[in-house]
Amino acid sequence: MRRIAANYIFPITSAPIHNGFIDFADDGTVAAVGQLDGETSGTEFYNGILVPGFTNAHCHIELSHLEGKFREATGMSGFIDQINALRESAPKEQRIKAMRMQFEKLYNEGVSAMADISNCDESFAMKSGAEMYTRTFIEVFGSEPQDAESVITEARRLLAKAVDAGIDAGITPHSPYTMSAELLRMASAEGLSTGFISYHNQESQEEDDMIGFHRGPLYENYLNRHLSIVPATGKPALFHFTDRLQEIHPAPFNEHILLIHNTVSREDSVRAAESILRHCTWVTCPLSNIFIHRRMADLPMLMKLGVRIAIGTDSLSSNHILSMVEEFKCIHSRYPQIPLQTILEWCCLNGAAALGKDRLLGSFEPGKKPGAVLIDCIDFTSMHLTPESKSKRII
Repeated sequence: MRRIAANYIFPITSAPIHNGFIDFADDGTVAAVGQLDGETSGTEFYNGILVPGFTNAHCHIELSHLEGKFREATGMSGFIDQINALRESAPKEQRIKAMRMQFEKLYNEGVSAMADISNCDESFAMKSGAEMYTRTFIEVFGSEPQDAESVITEARRLLAKAVDAGIDAGITPHSPYTMSAELLRMASAEGLSTGFISYHNQESQEEDDMIGFHRGPLYENYLNRHLSIVPATGKPALFHFTDRLQEIHPAPFNEHILLIHNTVSREDSVRAAESILRHCTWVTCPLSNIFIHRRMADLPMLMKLGVRIAIGTDSLSSNHILSMVEEFKCIHSRYPQIPLQTILEWCCLNGAAALGKDRLLGSFEPGKKPGAVLIDCIDFTSMHLTPESKSKRII
């Protein structure tokens, strides 16, 4: 048995505990949670707060070799041009080394679970048997309708490799602007069959303009590259996705749907999606969205609507650092009214729930094995992180 304690424990499912402790069994299972009563013999006490292990609800760990190579504030059209030019700008050995370094760093800084996007098999060996739980989303693209069948066939081959590696995985669509309607429907059907979809949603105004009204820089980018574009819908881009889902089977949908970014999502889109998606998680990637678009999702609006929110880092092609704590600081800086308790609920319990792992991860409750993470340099008056705050895995 190991007892750890800190200035505050955040169980997540209940209020923070001043001078709280957690008892862990030797295998990392939570045995008890409580408040110190003066007896500290055998207790490990840490200055800061102790929280359960994080879930990084959106990452592209395969792109770790792109650190420092991308220009900021290019918008989605400019970002796509860069990813097409730079994605394979390093040899395989260098890509794998960068990926493994970032994966280990994320785990040591407290990430216990991760929703990770894969476009190849380079991360599979690393994930197999890792301490960090991962759900791998085999992401597909293809703007030409006639290519949909062959794209899905290749994705199934990649999925078979993931299954052989012993990792949880499934096929998922990327976004409305990178896929024909046929491929979006087929990839969504594949994802629904596994119970999970991770879908880039309304990341930019360019996306909404292109899908809804055939206008804007992203639309012009596709025209200049002579790529097929889905018919204009006259509606926000999210409706294009939900319409394709309802071609697969009638609403409602009980599968886990992770909608990623949501930078320009508005109340009408959110309400419409929530009306048919029973287990939807709205994932925000603050630093990535600022890197590309200089804006963030309207988190107060999402909170007002009572939806489930989670947090991701995205990749080092659109971020300077993969760090959950730095994402928290970013949220503090833009929305200081959002309590730390709420942010931690998003990144611990909500993220775990999005991956169907909330019975094991996400909170300090007896019987769970969430890990324990210390965040230091806390401003206890405001209960906010400070610029010096860092996270470190304790268990």
